Order: sequence, then structure tokens, then C-alpha cells
Amino acid sequence: MKTFLQLFAFLIFLNSYAQQPLTYQQPSEEILELADVDLAPGVQIDSKGKNVVLLYRNQYKSIAELSETELRLAGLRINPVTNIGSRTNYYTNLKVKNIDDKEADQVSGLPKNARLSGFSWSPDESMIACLNTTTKGVEVWVLNISEAKVTKLTLATVNANMGSTINWFKDNKNLLIKMLPSDRQPLIDTAVAVPTGPTISVSDGEKAQNRTYQDLLKTPNDEFNFEQLARSEIKKVSIDGTIEDFLGADMYRDISFSPDGNYIMVTKAKRPFSYLVTYTRFPSESIMYDALGNKIKIVNEVGLDEVRPKGFMSTRIGKRNMTWRGDKPATLVWSEALDKGDPEVEADYRDALYEITAPFNGQPKLLLKTKQRFTGVEWGNDNTAVAYDYWWNTRNTKTYLFDPSNATSKIISDRNYQDVYSDPGNFVSSKNEYGQSTLTMNDDKLYLMGDGYSKEGQFPFIDAYSVKSGNTERLYQSEYTDKLESLNAAIDMKKGDILVRIESQKEYPNYYIRNINNINNKNDLKAITAFENPFKSLENVDKRIINYKRDDGLDLEGTLYLPLNYKQGEKYPMILWAYPREFKDKASASQSTANPNEFVYPYWGSPIYWVTKGYVVLDDAAFPIVGEGSKEPNDSFRTQLVANGKAAIDAVDNLGYIDRNKVAVGGHSYGAFMTANLLSHSNLFAAGIARSGAYNRTLTPFGFQSEERSYWEAPEIYYNMSPFMHADKMKTPLLLIHGVADNNSGTYPLQSERYFNALKGLGAPVRLVMLPKESHGYRAKESIMHMLWEQDQWLDKHVKNRVKKEEVIENAETIKD
Repeated sequence: MKTFLQLFAFLIFLNSYAQQPLTYQQPSEEILELADVDLAPGVQIDSKGKNVVLLYRNQYKSIAELSETELRLAGLRINPVTNIGSRTNYYTNLKVKNIDDKEADQVSGLPKNARLSGFSWSPDESMIACLNTTTKGVEVWVLNISEAKVTKLTLATVNANMGSTINWFKDNKNLLIKMLPSDRQPLIDTAVAVPTGPTISVSDGEKAQNRTYQDLLKTPNDEFNFEQLARSEIKKVSIDGTIEDFLGADMYRDISFSPDGNYIMVTKAKRPFSYLVTYTRFPSESIMYDALGNKIKIVNEVGLDEVRPKGFMSTRIGKRNMTWRGDKPATLVWSEALDKGDPEVEADYRDALYEITAPFNGQPKLLLKTKQRFTGVEWGNDNTAVAYDYWWNTRNTKTYLFDPSNATSKIISDRNYQDVYSDPGNFVSSKNEYGQSTLTMNDDKLYLMGDGYSKEGQFPFIDAYSVKSGNTERLYQSEYTDKLESLNAAIDMKKGDILVRIESQKEYPNYYIRNINNINNKNDLKAITAFENPFKSLENVDKRIINYKRDDGLDLEGTLYLPLNYKQGEKYPMILWAYPREFKDKASASQSTANPNEFVYPYWGSPIYWVTKGYVVLDDAAFPIVGEGSKEPNDSFRTQLVANGKAAIDAVDNLGYIDRNKVAVGGHSYGAFMTANLLSHSNLFAAGIARSGAYNRTLTPFGFQSEERSYWEAPEIYYNMSPFMHADKMKTPLLLIHGVADNNSGTYPLQSERYFNALKGLGAPVRLVMLPKESHGYRAKESIMHMLWEQDQWLDKHVKNRVKKEEVIENAETIKD
């Protein structure tokens, strides 16, 4: 009998450490009611503000869809059966309406079991081409908007594996489409293929300090499969279904028509491939063709981009960002580094912008030099353009107004890009004679649309900017204090017609046309959509923005939700959900960007569901990590992290809403990293939820998040910030969740697996849930419902019904070392 009891006890001991087989579970009815709803459709509106296309899709994929064949090669995830990205979001239904119509018309002719993606408007915006994925491959279909009807254009032989797939000719009658090559060879099944030799990688002494990318090529067999999947033939396809050969098979990445449609720039990938970086940094060649497919010349050649100087602001040498100048018929523009791409090199100007005009045989013309790294340009006319640069280390961005005709320029904005209160807004654009988006100009006026964050709240605005004087004039500013108005696009600045989106806590976001010139009627709104709130059970939730201070005086904020069953005077458990952000100055870190009037939307990863289960929720709690001057934010990461957590709990506790002994903390990705650190280095929380995080920073040795230094430059930073290194301090229950197919840089599934092993080995209360087939963000309905069930069970056990076996969580005792 004694032997039997000993064996029984041993089996119980083993079971406590063994895997627990479990089928997918469903959350409670309160959560399921919010999580399993039909989404409102996506909205596309033409640039004239005449026609509206509504795109309907399922909120989730199924686990069966995620289980379809998938190859992970060179940063791509491809379904080799259908030849399209294996994680593509699909739409299942379309409706169209005139902007003046109340009801939308159902589009006829849709394929059975439609899986639509890759929508591309024709130049005259009368049609939209799109992809339809069948069980055998990808087809092209075309929607005639006026007829509300789609027709099939090709068989299921389209190659949508890499880069742009559909490109319209300017005549609105023909398209260039990438198709499967006739000479594609069968793929190698790497699971059963017999190796012909070892895989060898070589360093010739140059430093290649790259981030820890995933889904990279690993073997010669991977190289072969990537090349076969990347190769396409480019066909000219008429809207009547006629197909002509245009370009022979190659690894085509991108296809781009000149604004006048007379030239086509085609970029293709080349060997040698890399096992260190993704396909976007493989060698490439950009070739210019005329509209008949005749080769004119090679306009750019880029070598393998494995080796760059150290630092976030490093870049490769040679022509970058090659594209078309939108205000000219056929002019190529590009940027080049003037500092060899090395941020350590002292230089008055970092980048330069050049152009060359068709037929691309002359000498490049210098248009602009930027003091920092060039990031983009918006074209106006012969004498007006706007360009941007930035420098991560100082968080600075500059805006240049320049004259392309003589390369003169002036800086019109020079600011900290994290300082949202000083953001002047984005310049308004509209389509020109070539169908290109260029600066909207009336005489010498340009226009700016801004989010309008300020100390007083958020009030989006439209300004007129004078090119001659540099002065701005406020044309419109939203006055809502009980709603949030977002300025989406200018339909017609002369008439004053602006596409806006308006929402409130209870009012689902809907689209309107606002006329800002009608000063007699400030509510001159024309409704375009009338979507209903699908989350009725949350209509009466008490939501507010709370402001509070950290111990060092830094202003913080968070979005507070009270439980639906809230009774004044009672204390409730709380869930704190956050994501840390790094700043270089306290002023920017303390600015308010939360808006109490945002619609209450419980997306799949949200903690808001738990207001239905008797929890207070503090969502998007501010967790700034500040490093001013010569100090970097991460130099004091742990101290600031704990201070942020303590300040948040103190603030809600001081309002009398919570039992501070029953507070959970959670986050996703870097928020998971935050959670593990808080549980390791403080006694503030009863439990934690960490999803898809990284916990051992030595596995990301050449930088992570906003940490630019390598492990060998700052080993103490990597050690101090790694929860794995402090697993012996973890005594608080932690729920780890991770997608088995996580492809985010640094957050390998191994991170959660090894961290769990360490915690288990040291006796910490921990549960690891690995979601099959899921990536960094979760997609399958089965996975998400189970995730919600896991979180609900964990919170009920370790927070709401917490048995205080441990020391009481005291306000004064917050940091443990």
C-alpha cells in the first residue's frame, strides 16, 4: 500500500509538470458576445468623392485556413499551391453605392466562396481589378463600378507571391499581370530531400550587424524553391480577356508605370541570395521599358545588402527610393547617401535627391540636399515640392520647401517628431492630370491636415500655408468635445469638401462629407455610411481618461473602464494593459494622446472584454521610458518601468475603485517583455499575461526595439533588461502565450519556451500556451477564442479569486532586486 501511495504521488508530481492536452475552448458568454461579431465593411471612396465601395470580410480566419500549405522563404510566407501570401486577408463580398445614395447595391457575378484581395483602381476610377484566390490558384477579376458587376479576367494562373501583381495601363483597357511561368520546375520537399552536402556561411571580416530576422533562407533547397516561387511571366491582359506575352520569366518584384504611361520600370531580384537578410535586400536590377515592352536601359543596379555601418540611421550606398516624379510625364527621382550611409561620418548633408528625365540618358540633376536621412517627397509643380528627413538618435524631423527648377530650399519645419503638440500636420494631396497624388495648390496656397493634439484635448484642423510668406491660416478646426472627428482626405479644397470620420464612445465610426466653407452651418455633414454599433453590451460602460504623475513628476495617462456592474463604494480587481515607448525628452513623454471619445472597440487582443466580468480595466496606460541628453532610455529601464506601474495603480486606487492586492498586468510583444520585467522586479501585481514576447535579449544581440547598442557594447543593459536572467526572482503567476509560427524580428517562439523552462525549473507558477500555426498577431477564430478563455481562467484564479498566500502587496514595497 505504501508503495502504491508513493507511486500515486509521483504520478501527480509528474502530471503537474507535463503537457496538458486540450482542445480549443470558448470564452464565457459575456466575452463571446463581444468577440464573435460581424465586422462593419471596409470603405474605399474614389478621389472625386462620387463612388463608394464596401468590402466585407470575416473577422477571423479559421485554423483550417492557417493550416494550408505554407513555405517561409526570405521573409515571405507563401502558399505554394495557390501562389499568394499565406497570411493574406481576404474579403468575401462587395457592395457599391453612389455617395448620394442611402443604400448600397450588391455586386453581382461574384465567384462562389470569394476570397478577394489586391484591389487596384483603374486610372479613371471606373473599375477596380482584384485577385480571387481559389483552391487551385489566383485569378484576376474586374469590378465595373457603375454596373455593380464583376467579371473574371484570367484563369487561376496568377503569381501573387512577391511584389505588385496588377498594374493598369493608362488607357483603362489593359493591365500588366504577373503570371506563373510555363517552365516552373517542381518544388523540393525539404522535409524528405536527401542533402547533397553541408550548408556553409562565410564572413570575410566585414561587420554585418543585422536584426534577427525570421523566415530566412537556410539551405540551397530553400534557394531553389524561392527562385521558382518568385519567377513570373508578365502578360498584357485586356479587359475583354485577351492575353499577350509582354516580358519573359524572371524574379520580378515591382512594376511601375510612368505618370504619362509611356514607360514602365520593372525591378527584379537577382542572385546571390542571402541567409542573413530578407528578399528586399537581395541584389536587384531596375530596367526601363517602353509601353510596348521594348527594353530601353538599366536604370539601377543594387548589390547584396548584407553589410551596413552600425546604427539605426545607417543605409546602403547607391540609388535608393527610386520612383517617378508625380508632377512630370516621365522623370525618375531617387536619393543617395552623401555620408557613405554611415551615421558616424560627420557631414553637413546626409542625403541628396536627384532626377533624370526620359529617355534617361543625360546627367542626373541635383534637386535637394538634406541634413538628415531623406524619407520622402511630395511634388507640386515646376517650382514647388516638399521633402522630409529625420534622425532617430535625436528624434528630429525636418520639412523642406524646395524649388525643383533651381535646387533652392528652405526648412519650414524643424521639430521633435515625438512632440505631437507641435505637429503641423500633413500636406493635402489630390490627383493631377496624370492620376498621381500631388500637392493640392491654389495660387500660392498649400494645405495641411493635422490630428490636433494639445493640452486641452484633440481638435483636428486644416490650415492654409502660404508658399510666399510662410504664414499659416486656420481654415477649420473640429469643435467636438463629445465626439472624435478624423480628417481623412480632401475631396475638393476649393469647394471645401472634406471626407471625415466621426465616432464617439457609443457611436460606431462612420464617414461623412463635411463642407468647411459653409460658415453658416458648422454641422454641414453629408452621411456616407450608417454602420450600427455591434457591441451593444458595452454602450453603458463608464470610460474616461485619467491623468496622474509618476514619482519623478512625469505626467502620465491611461484609459479607464469601470466594470458594467460597478457599484459605488465597492472595490474591484483590475487589469492594467500597456506597451512601453522610449523618449529622449520628458516634455514629449508627458503629452496626452488619448481621446475619451474614441469608440469602445474590443479587438481580438483587447482587455476591454473583462469589464463584463467585474474588472476595472486601465488600457493603454502610459509607460514612457525616458533618456535625456547623453543617457539612453534603457539605462534606467527597470526603474522607470516599475515607477510607471506603481503610478498607474496608485492613481486608480486613490479613486477608490480597486483592491490593489488584485491587480493583473498584461501586454503583447514588447508589452509582454514589460510584463515579465514588472513581475520580476516588483511586488505590485497579483498575476501577469505575456503574449508573444522576447525575454532573453542576448538572443537579439545587435539591437532590439529602440536599443541601438549591441550586446557587446552594453552587456549590462542586455542582462538587466532580460527577464530570463532574473527568472529566480519570479514568484508571481504568469500566463505565457505565443504563436508557434511567430515571424516577428526577435520574438522567436523559442523565447517563450526557454523562459517557461527556466521558470518551471525554479518553481515559479507559470503556464505556457503555444498556439499552432499562429504568427505574431493571432488570426484564427479558434486560437483567439481559446486565448480569451485562457486569459479569463487565469484572471479568475489568480486575480479575482486570489488566495493571499504570499505577502500582501503593499504600496510602499514595490521594487525587489
